[in-house]
Amino acid sequence: MKLLSTIVFAVGMCASVDAFAKTVTVGFISSLSGPISSLGIPYANGAIAGHKAIGKSADADIKLIRLDDASDPATAARNARKLINEDQVDVLMGTSGVPGTMAIAAVANESKVPFIAISPVANVSPATAQWMVSVAQPTELMINAVVDHMKAHGVKTVSYIGFSDAWGDLAHDALKKHSAQVGIELLNDERYSRTDASVTGQILKIRAKKPDAILAGTSGTPAALPYLELKKLGYKGKVYGTHGLINSDFIRVVGKAGDEILAPTGPVTVAEQLPDTNPVKKVALAYREAFQAAFPKGSPDVFSAWSYDAWLLLVAATAEAQKHAEPGTPAYRQAVMDAIFKTHELAGTHGVYNYKRGSPFGTDERARVVVKLRDGKWKLENE
Repeated sequence: MKLLSTIVFAVGMCASVDAFAKTVTVGFISSLSGPISSLGIPYANGAIAGHKAIGKSADADIKLIRLDDASDPATAARNARKLINEDQVDVLMGTSGVPGTMAIAAVANESKVPFIAISPVANVSPATAQWMVSVAQPTELMINAVVDHMKAHGVKTVSYIGFSDAWGDLAHDALKKHSAQVGIELLNDERYSRTDASVTGQILKIRAKKPDAILAGTSGTPAALPYLELKKLGYKGKVYGTHGLINSDFIRVVGKAGDEILAPTGPVTVAEQLPDTNPVKKVALAYREAFQAAFPKGSPDVFSAWSYDAWLLLVAATAEAQKHAEPGTPAYRQAVMDAIFKTHELAGTHGVYNYKRGSPFGTDERARVVVKLRDGKWKLENE
C-alpha cells in the first residue's frame, strides 16, 4: 500500500510539473499559395529555420503554428483571429504582402496581441503602432538609397512602373519624395497588376519620355515583366528595382534581361562581401548556417532572413517578458510588447534593430546596401 501511494504521489508530481511547463505560442501567417507565394514560402522557411535553431525562450519551449493566407488579405485576417481566439497565441508574425500585413495588424491591435511584421508596412496609425513592429526596412530608407545612387551617377530624369497595389504606392511615393529633394524629375507613373501577362503598353509610354533611368516598384516573380519588356525594346538607360527583387525565383524568370539591375537590399544578401567590422556579418553568416541545417537542399534568401530576424526579436522579447508574467496571459502579451519597444542594438541579418513606441520601424542606414545583378548573382555595388 505504501509503495502504491509512493507511485501515485510520484505520478502526481510529474503531472504537476508537466502542467506548469512553460510554452510560448507563436502564430505565423504566410502566403504559401497564390500570386505572392514566391515570397511567402521563403518567409515561412525562415521561421522554420529560426525555430529549429532556437526552440526555447528562456526556460519556455516555443510552439510554432503556421497558416497559409493564400495571398489574400481577408484570409490573413481570419487566420489571425483563429490563432488568437482558438490557439491563444502570445505573438503573431507575418505575412508576405503589405495588404495582408496591414489586415493582421488591425486584428492584432484590436485583440492586444504583439505582432511582428516581416514585410514592409504602410500608413500605420499611432494606435496600431502600439501593438506592432516590422523587421523590414522602411520603404523610404531603401528607395532613398537607389535615388542617391541615381544622383551620384548623373541621372536627371526617372520614370516609374509598379504594382497597382499598396506596395506599388509605397515605392512610388518614396521615389517621388526623394527624387524631388535631390533634383531628379519624375516623368511617369505606370502601373500593372501582379497577375497581368504583359506591360508592353506601359513600357512604350515610358520609352516615349526617354528617361535617364527607370525604377520598378515590384517584387517576386511578377516583377520580371517590366525588365523583360525593357530588354526586348532595347532600353539603354539605368534600370533600378526595389528590395522585393532579391529573390531566386525572380532571377530565374527574368534571366539575362536582369543583368545590370540595381536594387537596395539588406546586408545579408552580400554577407561574405562585408568587412568583418560590420555588426551584421556574423549574424548573417550564422543565419545561413541555420537555414542550411533546416533545408540542406535549399538556398538562403533575404525573405527567409527577415523571418529569421523576427525570430531573434521574438526570442529576446519573450524571454524578457517571462520575468514579469506567465505565457498565455494578457499580462504576458503586454510584457512582450513592452520588451520589444525596449530593444536596443539587436544585431540581425538585415541590420541592427532599435525600437521605440510610436513607430513600427527599427532599422537605420546600417540596414541597406546597393547591389547589381550580374550573371544571376547580386554583387555589392561600389561604383
